[in-house]
Amino acid sequence: MYPYGMSPTLETMPRTPGSVYVVIAAYNEASVLGEVIDDVARHVPVRQVIVVDDGSTDATPAVAMSKGVRVLRHAINRGQGAALQTGIHAALLRGAGVIVTFDADHQHTADDLPAMIEPILSGQADIVLGSRFLSGDVRHIPWVRRMVLRMAVVFTRAFSRIWVTDTHNGFRAMNAEAARVIRIHQDRMAHASEIIDEIRRHRLRFVERPVHIRYTEYSLAKGQRSSQALRLLLRLIFTRLSE
Repeated sequence: MYPYGMSPTLETMPRTPGSVYVVIAAYNEASVLGEVIDDVARHVPVRQVIVVDDGSTDATPAVAMSKGVRVLRHAINRGQGAALQTGIHAALLRGAGVIVTFDADHQHTADDLPAMIEPILSGQADIVLGSRFLSGDVRHIPWVRRMVLRMAVVFTRAFSRIWVTDTHNGFRAMNAEAARVIRIHQDRMAHASEIIDEIRRHRLRFVERPVHIRYTEYSLAKGQRSSQALRLLLRLIFTRLSE
């Protein structure tokens, strides 16, 4: 166990080569992070779970450390994209064979994890993208958010020329080879579109798998608001049209 406020160096983190590692980017998620880690730990040993505390001001790192997972910390809040890049890099240094990204706000269920990694373990794909729209029930998604997500799909298909059904889903899995070539430069939520572009640029084999999303009052308040997502989407469209 590491003292509060301290992080293990990458060199001190035990190696488990070829294993499945789960990377969780967390910012002020102390109230739900323990449940998220417990959920993931039903499928992956805690020593293979890496939580990147993205400059939290609450007890997020203490909660993570109490669960026995590996905790890395950003001194300041840099955004989910930067936190994921840190965690993916750490997992690669540990010898990970498969890396899963998993949201910290308790929206995802780890019961979907085996189906997410199966195409990679079987050699069918380099990266697997979770899709809430393939799970068969989208009625629980707030209609404004559903509209923004649908617009993002149209944008991705038009500009990235990648046929996906859900572009801004934080539940992904990738093999080590894909993780090494994907570079996330966008610190904040634009990283989701950037990952899609990287799939095309490196000609990575990908598939989608259905995942189930819990929309709770907490996750809706904590997550990116629909108005913010819409502004981000419009900014991305403007940037692409200007290129």
